[in-house]
Amino acid sequence: MKAILERRSIRKYTDEPISDQDIKELLQAAMAAPSAGNQQPWEFIVVNDREILNKIPEVHPYSQMLMMAPLAIIVCGNLDKEKHEGYWVQDCSAATENILIEAQYKGLGAVWLGIYPRKERVKGLKELFNLPEDIIPLSIVSIGHPAESKEPSNRYNQSAIHINKW
Repeated sequence: MKAILERRSIRKYTDEPISDQDIKELLQAAMAAPSAGNQQPWEFIVVNDREILNKIPEVHPYSQMLMMAPLAIIVCGNLDKEKHEGYWVQDCSAATENILIEAQYKGLGAVWLGIYPRKERVKGLKELFNLPEDIIPLSIVSIGHPAESKEPSNRYNQSAIHINKW
């Protein structure tokens, strides 16, 4: 609960690299996400090459923080793995959120960058990473050791809760 409530979008990072063990555990967290019919339609691109990280902002206008980040994980849906059409979006969103929570738990900073359903972003990432036809990039998670801190944000809103009826 602590990691969930304290998680914030962190866009500034030190230049310290992310360890291979941390990357593995971030991906383990992602793959522990629930999925419709246990279809697990996700694929992940781990990006730690500075030249590639610096190219992503050319196709995603809100990803400038990747020019400082030592790591990005691109969460993609594999349409060939779908048992339940269209649920890949929910499944990959759950995987993305698990990465964010695990990053917070580890003391790392991270931010979710949306790709899908923006056609120009999907097209740009598909071209940049030479993705097969049935692979759709959903999100990018920018990750690094934080060079900024933010106070937890209380987003609990009682007025958004409805019991048994609207």
